[in-house]
Amino acid sequence: MSSVVQGFTKSLAMTVLSEIGDKTFFAAAILAMRHPRRLVLSGCLSALIVMTILSVLVGWAAPNLISRKWSHHITTLLFFGFGLWSLWDGFKDEGEAEELAEVEAKLDADWKPNTGTTKKSNKDDDDIKKQKQPFLSQFFSPILLKAFSITFFGEWGDKSQLATIGLAADENPFGVVLGGILGQALCTIAAVVGGKSLAAQISEKVVALSGGALFIVFGIQSFLLTVES
Repeated sequence: MSSVVQGFTKSLAMTVLSEIGDKTFFAAAILAMRHPRRLVLSGCLSALIVMTILSVLVGWAAPNLISRKWSHHITTLLFFGFGLWSLWDGFKDEGEAEELAEVEAKLDADWKPNTGTTKKSNKDDDDIKKQKQPFLSQFFSPILLKAFSITFFGEWGDKSQLATIGLAADENPFGVVLGGILGQALCTIAAVVGGKSLAAQISEKVVALSGGALFIVFGIQSFLLTVES
């Protein structure tokens, strides 16, 4: 079985390069500009942690459902496939602000009906509500649940989720979980703290090309690795 350190390192690098500049990254940045950062961070990060754990569990169970050799071959193909996919996205990138604008437009559609009051009155109302509401009610607020649902369903079926499943099938699951969670935490904190200004400065082309190259390297390493049936 691969070492925890190797699984951790691969998962961390893959997660950071997959999530930086992703739609959920932009969503977290924009939500943090409009709502309390702690609620947005809690909602987005908890969704990503749940998604990471679920993906690793699926990947860990895969070798028990099919032979280790076949799961290894499938993982190798996934790495090469995602690498080519990311490289294609990087080369055909038509505008680095396009995805950011798309996410912002979707969030604006939900947010505009609630902008009838001024920012000051909204802040005062929030302070009063925080004093009256119990801790659990604040924690499971509509803002937190919105951030959780947007992130969770945005990541469902995403290439980073599928890559995590493949990685967990081929590497130490515990290391993959730790690396994935740390990578998600770093990206989400950067998005929430940096906000839209940071998101707008990220070169999606460079991130996509770097991620594609990393997937190809993982694929080559996996291809050269011999696995017992």
